[in-house]
Amino acid sequence: MDQVPADVVAKPRPADMATPRPPDVAPPHPADVATPRRAEQTPALRLTELAHGGGCGCKLAPAVLQQLLAGQAGALFPQLLVGTETADDAAVWQLPDGTCVIATTDFFMPVVDDPGDFGRIAATNAISDVYAMGGTPILALAILGMPLGKLPIEVARDILAGGAAACAGAGIPVAGGHSIDTMEPIYGLAVIGTARPEQIRRNAGARPGDALILTKAIGVGIYSNALRKDALDAAGYAEMLASTTLLNRVGAELGGQAAVHAVTDVTGFGLLGHGLEMARASGVTLRIASGSVPFFARAHELAEAGFVTGASHRNWDSYGAGVVFSDGISETLRDLLTDPQTSGGLLVSCAAEAAEELRGRIRAAGYPAAAIVGTVVEGPARIEVDAG
Repeated sequence: MDQVPADVVAKPRPADMATPRPPDVAPPHPADVATPRRAEQTPALRLTELAHGGGCGCKLAPAVLQQLLAGQAGALFPQLLVGTETADDAAVWQLPDGTCVIATTDFFMPVVDDPGDFGRIAATNAISDVYAMGGTPILALAILGMPLGKLPIEVARDILAGGAAACAGAGIPVAGGHSIDTMEPIYGLAVIGTARPEQIRRNAGARPGDALILTKAIGVGIYSNALRKDALDAAGYAEMLASTTLLNRVGAELGGQAAVHAVTDVTGFGLLGHGLEMARASGVTLRIASGSVPFFARAHELAEAGFVTGASHRNWDSYGAGVVFSDGISETLRDLLTDPQTSGGLLVSCAAEAAEELRGRIRAAGYPAAAIVGTVVEGPARIEVDAG
């Protein structure tokens, strides 16, 4: 295994390492609590200026990804319980004793300028895929690309330290990794987790009659675009950072709930894109009540002011044919529902009779924006968005 150079890796000290949390609902780890950045802390060298895109907005458009994966061989191994067939969040391999190994990787270019914050956001985002499958992470490997002729080595150290801090919050080590010299800054993780077979939650499993719960507010792409253009104030930055560094560890608990039928995390394709993946994988229609969707405090204002990302438009161009809007849906609302989320929340399909109790437990676990945002009905694999 290739290793990140020893003079670059910032490994957490034993005292910094959190004890792995059992899969129960509990208050967020202190490492999840973001510290707002003051204006005077803004680095002279802006990481976001070294990249053509940032965060999960860097993802290839859904239509492009479908073309790349077309014709790929399906599951050829009986032990591979989850592969690429349903656009799920991670791969799942079952060992002879029944234990499921969950494997995923995620990396991107800077979504913020502070190196430590970038590292924390990218690591939190990568770990999320394991939680979205109902699993518990056990270790991570760092993926680092740095334009070393443009950035001092201290910046790379800070990025790695931020990532290690997020991993410590999840109770896992950064056990190695790989680094290269690149034209643009890149950071992320490969993450391994485990679960029992009955805990695995796929995006294929939503049932007619289910309720839909979203655990985090929407607006990361618009906020990050405003940040790039110096239009996001300190309060907005703190709001974005608190959300993007909040681990989705509640997913491990949701995997143990029989009432939870399907889960996916909402990232670069936006709420509509990842919801549509769930609808297609499950063979159902998802109805989103737009008035119930939680948004960042200034998301509507900034969207109307023109801070919509190019990725939002690419998303709509890729999957808009699979979405039906009721009368009264504005272009601004469409842009928000396709907004690329970096380290976004979980979209949960659960039995309707358990939805209120589950939402309460999710909020009590440290996700105050968690809301019931829609229902699942019989019908074609698509999204229907109501104005109410």
